[in-house]
Amino acid sequence: MPDAILPPDIDEEPRKGELPRPYAARLAREKALAVPAGPDDIVLCADTTVALGRRILGKPADAGEAARFLTALGGRRHQVITALAVRRGDRLWTRESQSDVKMKRLSDLELNAYLAGGEWQGKAGAYAIQGAAGAFIAWISGSFTGIVGLPLAETAALLQAAGYPLWRQP
Repeated sequence: MPDAILPPDIDEEPRKGELPRPYAARLAREKALAVPAGPDDIVLCADTTVALGRRILGKPADAGEAARFLTALGGRRHQVITALAVRRGDRLWTRESQSDVKMKRLSDLELNAYLAGGEWQGKAGAYAIQGAAGAFIAWISGSFTGIVGLPLAETAALLQAAGYPLWRQP
């Protein structure tokens, strides 16, 4: 169990020409390095990015941008990249999980109802597969938990590499 949840304060704007996978990896690393921690503390940070080709679909600023994101994703495959960074002392372990997702084309009713529900707020690509938008997802290839935002198999491996005992005798 975490002892503390300390949101890092970093600039999450993509750099000019930055591609989605390196962008997510950079943010996870920067977050891990920004969190104040003691030499034996373990810091876990992640960043999830939705990519439509080379285009990064971040957290929409408003419902209009969310509608544009969801309309662009409709009927097309896109990638969800979650980058992880685990820090203990001056050591840093990183990994990325990339999954392919296909969202169906949304009717006006589906789009407007989803936007009215507000679930799109604060979500990369304007959706959360574990919520109402799960009904819009026709197909995935990869890690469901990575699409949610924390790929568990990869997270477990990094925590163990950092010396965190995941499994204890009863």
